[in-house]
Amino acid sequence: MALVVAAVVTALGVVAVPSASAAPAACAVDWGSLPEQAQPTTAGNLTNIRAGRQECYDRLVFDFRGDNDGYRVEYVDQVYADGSGHLVPLRGAGKLQVVLYSPAYDENGNPTYTFADRTELVDVTGYSTFRQVAWANSFEGHSMVGLGVRARLPFRVFALPGRLVLDVAHQW
Repeated sequence: MALVVAAVVTALGVVAVPSASAAPAACAVDWGSLPEQAQPTTAGNLTNIRAGRQECYDRLVFDFRGDNDGYRVEYVDQVYADGSGHLVPLRGAGKLQVVLYSPAYDENGNPTYTFADRTELVDVTGYSTFRQVAWANSFEGHSMVGLGVRARLPFRVFALPGRLVLDVAHQW
């Protein structure tokens, strides 16, 4: 049967080639690219930032000692370090500014989140959407991170116990 179908398709000159950029039907997202925010009701201390690759999106996770449910995430032309105003250079055509309403230090000023390189907080080499994760400071009870992405793509943000999750879709 497969040979007959192949012969008919060849005879008709019809060739169906799947698009390499076609996303699985399950990748349809109803997210947008406008700013997302939630006013804080609780603020823990930032302890870790990690990333993961999913079939339809790249994920950035912020871990806290305690809970954090306050944030503001938005596309900006440039990310500037909180407090100093210094430019935070980011790779990628899209730049997400992530403000966490939690500090990266404890009540005594001791750091709760440390990193080896402020320009490469997480290795996102080979990710579909993420290009760079960079530190933009922890100042006056807020922590800020710059996320360079391939393009201005849809994203979503949500809080879970002890963490905040940011997903950026691979495509519209």
